Amino acid sequence: MSVIKNCGGHKGCECECEKEKLHRKLWWALVALVLLTLFIVLVVWLALRPHKPRFYLQDLSVLCLNVTPPASTYLFTTMQATVAARNDNARVGVYYDKVDVYAQYKDVAITVPTRLPVEYQGHYDQSVWSPFLQSLDHVILPPNLAVALAQDETAGYVLIDIRLDGWVRWKVGTWISGHYHLRVNCPALLTVNDGKGSYGVNYGGGDGYFRFQQAAACAVDV
Repeated sequence: MSVIKNCGGHKGCECECEKEKLHRKLWWALVALVLLTLFIVLVVWLALRPHKPRFYLQDLSVLCLNVTPPASTYLFTTMQATVAARNDNARVGVYYDKVDVYAQYKDVAITVPTRLPVEYQGHYDQSVWSPFLQSLDHVILPPNLAVALAQDETAGYVLIDIRLDGWVRWKVGTWISGHYHLRVNCPALLTVNDGKGSYGVNYGGGDGYFRFQQAAACAVDV
């Protein structure tokens, strides 16, 4: 059962009532401030409608892909990837900071990271990069991956993932956000000898040996 305090005529009771009123006012002021902040965030989000940048792998040229005999466990490669990014935001700009590009085969990195230049993308702007990717030293492939690569080559198709890893910042007017982690995965399907494959392991990397199939959209996570 709640007790109703009668503050009339008692100084101590009046002080308690004033404190309770002050606490209630502070509580409601705090609630109002939180609701106002959430409302402002919602209005800004509805006005800006921020979107992640879109990435596309336009081309992948394999200049060299060699596996050393006889065990075929050491890989050396040089590639050139052409990656495009588009900012689809009408009111939000994008800074690309410390973005590295590298190639993977079945989740194993086969090139060292190549750093892209720092770049700012305005509203609806598009950027294109064509970095060279290579393994500075021989990559040691696990035996199962060496077998899988030989099988893919014999079948006539090799799937390479071009990955980007770095940081982006958003710009709205004069305000610039903190850094957000950018992860991009671009699958690249390569045909070997125009899809005819090879008999035995023959990694020459000559003209026309590996051919990029078609431009592909990339998975983007920010």
